[in-house]
Amino acid sequence: MSPEAGLLLQDQIAPRLGSAIPTAVPFIGCEDAEEVVQDSIAMAAKIIHNAETNGKKVTRSATGRRNEISAGNVAYYTIVKLRSGRRSTGFSVSDVYGIGTQINGRTRVTSLDEVAANDASTGDEIFELHDVLASDQEDPGTKAARKMDWDAFWPGLSDRERAVIEFMLEGKSLASLSRSRGFNASTLAYSKNRLAKAIAEFMGSDILIEVRRQPQWKDSLNASRERFACREERRHH
Repeated sequence: MSPEAGLLLQDQIAPRLGSAIPTAVPFIGCEDAEEVVQDSIAMAAKIIHNAETNGKKVTRSATGRRNEISAGNVAYYTIVKLRSGRRSTGFSVSDVYGIGTQINGRTRVTSLDEVAANDASTGDEIFELHDVLASDQEDPGTKAARKMDWDAFWPGLSDRERAVIEFMLEGKSLASLSRSRGFNASTLAYSKNRLAKAIAEFMGSDILIEVRRQPQWKDSLNASRERFACREERRHH
């Protein structure tokens, strides 16, 4: 860029962009006016550079000559590009963070502080989005449904069967239960097998698979990570 064009960019083009962009350009995602104005100056500088490379001269005002481009035209076409979603870093329609992708409605940027769920009775916030993404626990609906199943299943158990479940939840062995409660070891083994069958009949034969399955909301995240990992591996090979 020539020194004369640089002065025009500073004195004529940048002020026009700074005054027009806050009202003429829609901001995407977390963009703000100051950020887009800075980006527009970089785009205007590129337009000037390309014009001078092609033998054109940047002037203060329009003259009508074919080999000249005015400061007003540079500012106008910069704003046109910004309104269409173009930025100095490019115009991607595949990058999830790309402005073009967001304008096309294929993706959107969401704050991690956005409320993910509210209490149905009080309306209070239960947790935010970053709490969900950082947690390996099941979603509240699944946990509540499972608790309802246990509340219905628990009253039908004997004291010995309840003791077996409590000791297993604490990570203790049946031998320790036998010593502390005075139960016969073979009787406890029988109770454990009977419990396994009763739980499978009451909650379904796939209950053991369900309790070990990761939360479904993580499936798409893991799939995306695996896809990107495979893509990187292919690039390196």
